[in-house]
Order: sequence, then C-alpha cells, then structure tokens
Amino acid sequence: MAHPTRTDLKTACETLADRDLVLARIYATLGVPDWRAAPASFDTLARSVIYQLLSTKAAATIWGRVAGLLDGDVNQNSILATDETALRACGVSRPKIRHMRAIAEAVQTGALDFNRLKRSDIGQARGELVAVKGIGPWTAEIFLMNAVGHLDAFPVGDVGLMEGYRRAAEAPERLGSKPFSELAETWRPYRGVAAHLLWNWRNNMP
Repeated sequence: MAHPTRTDLKTACETLADRDLVLARIYATLGVPDWRAAPASFDTLARSVIYQLLSTKAAATIWGRVAGLLDGDVNQNSILATDETALRACGVSRPKIRHMRAIAEAVQTGALDFNRLKRSDIGQARGELVAVKGIGPWTAEIFLMNAVGHLDAFPVGDVGLMEGYRRAAEAPERLGSKPFSELAETWRPYRGVAAHLLWNWRNNMP
C-alpha cells in the first residue's frame, strides 16, 4: 500500500467536512494536512517504543544515543546483537528493551513481515502487529497510519486528538475516550485523515 496522495487526502477532507462541523472548521482554516509518512521498518517500530510515555525531548535524546551506539543503523539484527547494559546506558528502560527485542525477533523469524502488512487489509495487518509482544493497539494504529498508509487507521484514546477536537470545537472540556471513539466511528473510512486534521489544529493553532 502506498502512502495517500494529495488528491486522496483532499477527497477525504471534503467528505469529513460534510460530516462534522468541527473538522470542517479545521479544513477550512488549515487546508489539507501533511501526512506523517514513515518507512515500514523495524526502525520505525523501535522509535515508537522509545517515544512511548516520554516527552518528545527526552525520547529524542534517548533515541539519538541508541542511534549513535549502533552507528545510525537501528535494525532487528543490531538490536539483538547489542548488550542490554549498553542500551540501558542510553536511557532505555528494561521493559522497552524487552519490547524492542521481541519485535526484532518477530521480524527475524517472519512472524512480522512488513511487505505482508502492506498487502493485507487493515484488520489482518492490525492482528499481525498486536500479536507481537511490545506492540499495543496505539502503536499498531500509528504504524498502520504512518508507515503503511491506511486512511482509516486510528489511535483510539489518543489524548492529543481529543484535545485537538476540544480546541477546535471551543469546548470547555474534552470528550471522554468512549464518546470520542463513538464520534470517530462517523469518520470512517477516513479516521486517519481526521486524526491528521486534529493534530494539525493542535500543533498550529493557539
């Protein structure tokens, strides 16, 4: 699956704007968002593991140390060949090291195959990802969206999205996870595009 074209995104945005007044406001103000594209690779998943539950600045520092340790080549083989003590010295927690190694082993054995993910429908691809220890639903959806290009991948429960919707709606409080997820159902099959609209608003508007 290729990443969506500008035409794909424009069509999706127009459909979403017809369905949701808040998304219509975002689209009218900021236009078509840039797609957060990333390679479908171990490197992308490993980076996602590092960034979980950390500030962007802290995660970027740790990732930079890991990349430096591995001479810029973060892949399944280099992670499995690196001593845990060295990764810990970079600031990577033991649970995250276990998760990265579990993902690396899945890639090595073929249990996780990036080319197969690209050919699969979103349900099959999601199932293959979450079957690997260390890849939770949020990470799987982000990977399917950014690295595989699924327009309907959606990280349910993402606080940044809920906050983006609150700000664009000028609401006093954020929707809870359940009502926000129910609202997102009305955005199918373009929930991933809706996510990009909401991130765009949160990152660019006061």
